[in-house]
Amino acid sequence: MPRRTATMLASTLMLIALLCGVLSPVPYSEMSPGPTVNTLGEHGGEPVLQISGRKTYPADGHLNMTTVRVTSADYRMNLVEAVYGWLAHDSKIVPHDTLYPDGKTEEQSTQENAEEFTLSQESAKVAALKALRIPVQSWVIVSTVVKDTPAQGRLHAGDVIKAVDGTPVKQPSDVSKLVTKHEPGQNVVFTIVPAKEQADAAKQHRTATVTKDVTITTAQSADTRAKRAIVGISAGTDHTFPFTIDIKLADVGGPSAGLMFALGIYDKLTPGSLTGGKFVAGTGTIDDDGKVGPIGGIEMKTVGARTKGARFFLTPAENCAAAAKDTPSGLTLVKVHTMGDALTALKDIRGGKTADLPKCTAKG
Repeated sequence: MPRRTATMLASTLMLIALLCGVLSPVPYSEMSPGPTVNTLGEHGGEPVLQISGRKTYPADGHLNMTTVRVTSADYRMNLVEAVYGWLAHDSKIVPHDTLYPDGKTEEQSTQENAEEFTLSQESAKVAALKALRIPVQSWVIVSTVVKDTPAQGRLHAGDVIKAVDGTPVKQPSDVSKLVTKHEPGQNVVFTIVPAKEQADAAKQHRTATVTKDVTITTAQSADTRAKRAIVGISAGTDHTFPFTIDIKLADVGGPSAGLMFALGIYDKLTPGSLTGGKFVAGTGTIDDDGKVGPIGGIEMKTVGARTKGARFFLTPAENCAAAAKDTPSGLTLVKVHTMGDALTALKDIRGGKTADLPKCTAKG
């Protein structure tokens, strides 16, 4: 074979090998800024927050919740795309398992995000009403019933657990404590309000009064090292509100909009404007007591918010250090631990006292 031909062949083979390498799938996924929606405004032609049965007030300015867009579970990124993402300012490359752990499918991830979004809406409502000192009734309920366990067909998701063996239940952890007092094979008696009765009562803003006792024979936990009695349920908390609050926002998942929903509800139920007409965005989970928790993708959310026009960004304290490493120009990161912190910060923002704001730094 002539030397020139051999050289060309070798070069071609090296090029093919190089292309195969850079185009081969790598175990990474991409995060990028997603849509940001004003909780005080409309989305898809209807108000995001719809409140009936209680006087509401006009609200101006912006209280925008923020989102992150991610590649799908079955998308296989190649090396070229990964390198491009690493170099880009408005995207972040993360290990695939970070977004989809344990081989989680797209469908499973979507379902989990939808459930978290629903729970975050409930906590946002509770936190807002508590901040306004509006009473909210809370109930311990059956959250899930595990298949092929003693509770299947006996208890149902949404049943309110009033007592176990006659002992009143005040919080979800009480249920497991009372059940595990038994030996496997012993009976335990649940006093419940059936889910349908509770739902009917909630619609009519009244307290459900119909109860019934359900006797269940306990089984042994699958953890053979600890012979614990179980019935096969997980307990959670549900609430009855004194008026109707609906959050209309499709195609969004996860718990990170809780803080901004709570602030939007608070603003609509109080005269005046929380923002003073300013453009404020933010993120953070929220619990029933108004505590703000950390979220994922903070860097992408700040980019998305600033691109949309935000000047201030309410940032969970635990996300401050990461967010401050690359703050978009013109955006002030405001550190918040609780909803109360957020309300105080908004008071300073609308009053023009921005020097008093607790700002995020690289140290937190």
